[in-house]
Amino acid sequence: MFLLKKLVVALILPPTGPLLLALLGLWLARSKSRLWRQGGLWLTILALLGLLALSLPIVGKTLMAPLEPNPPITQAQLQRVQAIVVLGGGSYYAAPEYDGDTVGYRTLERLRYGARLARESRLPLLVTGGAPFGGRPEAESMREVLESEFGVKVRWVEGTSRDTAENASLSAPMLKAAGVTRIALVSHGWHLPRAIPLFEKQGLEVTAAPTSFSTVSPSLFKVLLPGGLVLSRQALNEYLGQLYNHLKDIK
Repeated sequence: MFLLKKLVVALILPPTGPLLLALLGLWLARSKSRLWRQGGLWLTILALLGLLALSLPIVGKTLMAPLEPNPPITQAQLQRVQAIVVLGGGSYYAAPEYDGDTVGYRTLERLRYGARLARESRLPLLVTGGAPFGGRPEAESMREVLESEFGVKVRWVEGTSRDTAENASLSAPMLKAAGVTRIALVSHGWHLPRAIPLFEKQGLEVTAAPTSFSTVSPSLFKVLLPGGLVLSRQALNEYLGQLYNHLKDIK
């Protein structure tokens, strides 16, 4: 089910989704029916224009804006929690300069902020992330980076989860066993609206600790220059994830 979900999402999101629609349009344009030919041409044109629009940074930022409602955590909020939980964001596989798997850039952004909060508060840290596609469990790489590069001790390592829902369900028992029920959850700002309810569902009181907000260049030229497809793709992925979790709750 996990791999099927990943496959479906990959086929829907850009660039694959719009390109598949464009190919469908070209196939329909070969029809003998004038109506189907015109419909196929319009489908191709709209799919390609949609892909172009999604590649504009200003569109990606617009899609991201509703996903980042949580402001940075305050010192007062940090003092009320009992532990800091950092969510994995992907691995850098077979990194030649590190002699093997290590954390990806998104995970590193989260770790940097988590380490800062841990040093400021002296709260214990939990890192969570498995190896759904093989290789080294992400949480093990996270612990290594935090301890050897940031000088911050990690108390709990959850290294078997495959997605955010499992991050929550497998981390919660470890925290509760230590009497921890109030946490600061560190992740990208756009990820927390989906992650927080999953941790709250496990009986934890969650304070958002967002990092790496989506920003764009102050240059109008760069904002309108194609090159922001990653931003749009991530935003659409989060919307799909929220929809999926909502449909599961309905059942």
